[in-house]
Amino acid sequence: MSKPRIAIIVGSTRKVRFADLPTNWIKAQAEARGDMEVEVLDLRDYPMPLFDEMASNAYVPTQDPVAQAWQKKLATFDGYVFVVAEYNHSVTGALKNALDQAYVEWAKKPMGAIAYGSMGGARALEHLRMIAVELQMVPVRNAVHIGGGDFWKVHPGVGGSGNLGDIEGAIAPSAKAMLDDVVWWAKATMAARG
Repeated sequence: MSKPRIAIIVGSTRKVRFADLPTNWIKAQAEARGDMEVEVLDLRDYPMPLFDEMASNAYVPTQDPVAQAWQKKLATFDGYVFVVAEYNHSVTGALKNALDQAYVEWAKKPMGAIAYGSMGGARALEHLRMIAVELQMVPVRNAVHIGGGDFWKVHPGVGGSGNLGDIEGAIAPSAKAMLDDVVWWAKATMAARG
């Protein structure tokens, strides 16, 4: 069986986003393992309108060309790791819209996450997991949460270091567990879909 292809999806599009730090860190963690191929998908590169289709692409072909390109790209992956910012106790509007713009492509594939915010992005990730179930993804148990003092220690926008290496001792074990889960489920679902 070939190595699973895992997309790391950057869920924030703000100019001053923190997301690039955890994205680069989790990408390096995944690449160092050697048991998966990873690629970053940045929602900034897919400026989709707010979902305005007749229905989900499970029922009706999508008309918007950017959403079509998004679906085509998603279809090339065997699983997903979301970089989840918590905005007002939930996922970003950009991420929710990106999730809504596809259906077929998400189904029967695992999803994991690295989440951040004052409470480690926990509430946003729980919302994402509920959405993922409806999209027929397989949410994995383990996740990376960057919150509390660790979040402020590394967030450059509030005087932090900008270096996730400063908190690696706290987050590396959960990253390993989450990536273990994603790879296991990616292989299982690849076999089942095959």
